[in-house]
Order: sequence, then structure tokens, then C-alpha cells
Amino acid sequence: MTKDEIREVVLHTLHMIAPEAELDEINPEGNLQEEIELDSLDFLRFMQQLNKDLGVDVPEADYEQLSTLNRCVDYFVSKIP
Repeated sequence: MTKDEIREVVLHTLHMIAPEAELDEINPEGNLQEEIELDSLDFLRFMQQLNKDLGVDVPEADYEQLSTLNRCVDYFVSKIP
């Protein structure tokens, strides 16, 4: 999977979790929970859905590494061959 394809999956998943969010206005370096007002349960559902969509298990200890859009994409780029 390319970086752009992973970004599309991440954005699609965000839209599923927070359909009211303006995804085109997300600061790629801003904290996702603050940018689109995800509470901790929404963030957990986001992680679970990414696991299903991308086939990568994300341990809770790695959640901080997925705090921004760019960091999230980079994380999955490093995990998907």
C-alpha cells in the first residue's frame, strides 16, 4: 500500500467515526482528538477500525504515535510492507 492509499483509508475511517468532521480542514500536524473532537471512546473505535481496515494490530502503548494525521499515516506506512 502506498502512503497516499493509507492516508485515504485513515481519512475514510475518521469520517466513519466522526461524520460531522470537516476532514479537509484537519491540520495534519494537529492532535486528532482536538482537531475533530474525538473523545477517548471514539479514538478507541478509530484504532479498532484501522486494525480491521489495514490489518495492523496497534498496541495501546503505540496510541501516542498516532496522535496526528501525519504520524498516523507514517505509523502504518512503517508497519505495512
